Amino acid sequence: MAAAVALAESGLEVTVFESARQPGGRARGVLHGGTQLDNGQHILLGCYRQTLNLIEKVGGNIEDDFLRTPLQLDLNKRFSLKAPRLPAPLHLLAALLGARGIGMKDRIDAISFMSHLKSIHFRLDADIAVIDLLAFHNQSRQLIENLWEPLCIAALNTPMEIASAQLFLNVIRDAFSRSREDSDMLLPRIDFTLLFPRRAASYLESRGGRVFTSCGVESIEPLENAIKVVSKNGGEEFSHVICATSPTVAAKLLGRISGLQETARQIDALQHQPIYTVYLQYPHSVSLPHPMLGLYRRCSQWLFDKGEISGQHGLIASVISAEGLHQELSHEKLAEKVAFEISEEFGIRELPLWHKVIAEKRATFACTPNLLRPDQRTSLPRFFLAGDYTKGNYPATLEGAVQSGLACARLIEAGS
Repeated sequence: MAAAVALAESGLEVTVFESARQPGGRARGVLHGGTQLDNGQHILLGCYRQTLNLIEKVGGNIEDDFLRTPLQLDLNKRFSLKAPRLPAPLHLLAALLGARGIGMKDRIDAISFMSHLKSIHFRLDADIAVIDLLAFHNQSRQLIENLWEPLCIAALNTPMEIASAQLFLNVIRDAFSRSREDSDMLLPRIDFTLLFPRRAASYLESRGGRVFTSCGVESIEPLENAIKVVSKNGGEEFSHVICATSPTVAAKLLGRISGLQETARQIDALQHQPIYTVYLQYPHSVSLPHPMLGLYRRCSQWLFDKGEISGQHGLIASVISAEGLHQELSHEKLAEKVAFEISEEFGIRELPLWHKVIAEKRATFACTPNLLRPDQRTSLPRFFLAGDYTKGNYPATLEGAVQSGLACARLIEAGS
């Protein structure tokens, strides 16, 4: 949708084929028993400028659509860090010096680490695992568990032991080393389908574009001077095609096209990590101390109070990122476990009225060191790849997906 909006803005007529009933992919709204949910709790950072610009371009209003707060990390009863409204990097320095739950030596070591990263412009000579980078720079176990591990899991959705340090540093650089607003956390007040994809579809249609939903592409056939796209609507020829499907679907489509089998194998070789979201609807009086907070060494990693964020009082969302033992539990048992943890942590005695578990088993690619990701430009003329898994400086985030789509649009506009 990012690519489509950019091309439509340039005056091109764009057609979007969407296999689902609504656009959005892995960032979409889900209706459950009359309650509007998302398929996951997607957080934006202030440094996600391309994504935020697009939302505004298609009619969104950042102040209305998001609960925006300065950087704040809370691990309930264990660790707390909050950035004051000071210019960067003073806001981060003050946040680290004032962090609760770690000793003064850990604070100084964290500041020293950030200072070193800035001195090398957040670039490593060779990519390594995040845990190895932290160990090399004398970050203590307590500091890692309280600060760096939660940040790594949230940003890369990949365990520290196998996560790319360079991709992690790219996010740290953009969020913490430029302006203070870049580290702001933006929690969506409305569902993700409405936040961008539905508005983007309206934007396209108002400029002569077309958006077909429940209309997956069955095959792509290169012709001499065009590319034929075959869907349930039949075949239609286009000057350029951007394949913006999930990696799994992209590999299948490309594997049938002569000359793109190697790219298909590269995509198919990507490893993936899951994200589980457990929604628990409590009585409306139930709330959490903060709109978003983490738990230490619990199955639940992050909790979101949807009453504070979106006015859905009593609704709590628990997010469990990356692989783990929780995957062995049934949805029923997982919801019970999350409810038990919430009861123990906050003394909430009320039982959930209902629950809903959304399991994205291939939510993101595994951000491992030196990972080879396919380029947006393929060996087939006028055929491109868009997606958070393609070549870029970001892990599998909304900003990474948007950057990829915009890169495809620029290639087309440049006459590629």
